[in-house]
Amino acid sequence: MKDVVVVGSGAGGATVARELSIKGLNVTLIEKGPFSQTKNAYEHYENVDVGVELLKTSCVGGTTLVTAGNAVRTCQEYLNNMGIDLEEDFKYIENEMGVSTLPDSHFGKGTRLIIEKAELLDFNVKKMPKFINPKTCKPCGKCAFGCSRNSKWTSMEYVKDALDHGAKLIENTKITDLIINNGEVKGVKSSDREYLADNVVVSAGGIETPRILRRAGIDAGNNLFVDTFVTVGGVLKDIQFNSEVQMNALIKLDDLILSPHFSTILLDKLKKNHVRETDILGIMIKIGDEGSGKVREHHIEKYSTSKDVSLITKGSAVAGAILKEAGVDPTTLTSTLARGAHPGGTAAIDEIVDRNLETEISGLFVADASVFPRAPGAPPVITIVALARRLGRYLENEF
Repeated sequence: MKDVVVVGSGAGGATVARELSIKGLNVTLIEKGPFSQTKNAYEHYENVDVGVELLKTSCVGGTTLVTAGNAVRTCQEYLNNMGIDLEEDFKYIENEMGVSTLPDSHFGKGTRLIIEKAELLDFNVKKMPKFINPKTCKPCGKCAFGCSRNSKWTSMEYVKDALDHGAKLIENTKITDLIINNGEVKGVKSSDREYLADNVVVSAGGIETPRILRRAGIDAGNNLFVDTFVTVGGVLKDIQFNSEVQMNALIKLDDLILSPHFSTILLDKLKKNHVRETDILGIMIKIGDEGSGKVREHHIEKYSTSKDVSLITKGSAVAGAILKEAGVDPTTLTSTLARGAHPGGTAAIDEIVDRNLETEISGLFVADASVFPRAPGAPPVITIVALARRLGRYLENEF
């Protein structure tokens, strides 16, 4: 029976591990971080300043534990034009995750106000599709800290499925190198042992995956994108937006998205005026930024291009107009600095991996946002899961 090592337990790694363990393969899932209760996921943020602040976590389940639960199909048409058809995978996982828009009971006053005023200004607004169970979700505004009620899908569910089907989970273990022999992968190394395998799937994220690949001589780590975003907000007394389900609506423009969003950074900038958390209304502007960054062993570089800055400025102006229409005091409008939550592009399809996600080293695959050929400019979770599910089928057929 074939042995497979999967490095990383986020959306991509957990999906591949589950798919292959269900089919009876020997799967070892290795995670750099610890096993944590979902409600404590905020303890495992490993944010780094790379020109923009990059948000990421390191624990079993990865960044899926601290997402807003958004289920947007990203890059589908682009990938389809490359011959990668994910339609059936999307349908399967959307059904399995229970993807739907939340009922009206889960829309707070602030989000409803943003929707109403955006529509008044002739913007097309839709409810955000979510993988959140409304029967157990009690809106609290804390999705990005980890759900205390386990109402949101996370890749922990797939990790548990994999373990139930015989997979082995090794936590608190950082993979330092790949074992290569005559152009074929033979396993991975940590600081103190080797894990041999017939195939290796690296799913360590857009930053750590290219570092692992580069140590094996693969020219990964270029064209880094991070889906740059800012949150614009201001004062609307006692709106209590901070306790609502965040990003519960979606405004799509040609080249960016806007979504209702509370950020404590806005509070830090406004609290000198005796502003409380409950007094802030905000909107996130997220763009598909250009791949202007790079990842190397000891440093990461990322800068915003003139196009990126232009798009952020455009989105901020739209957000400001909506917020003023909603009653926000225009003299209080402010913005966070640029941040990024979705690093990728650093092992892109047709550059570092082929369309089956295999590298130039036989048996070595990648399954995370590293393989995206362009920035999605929107939450990428279900696209990563769809690509990883497709890879699982491919590997199953290979065996």
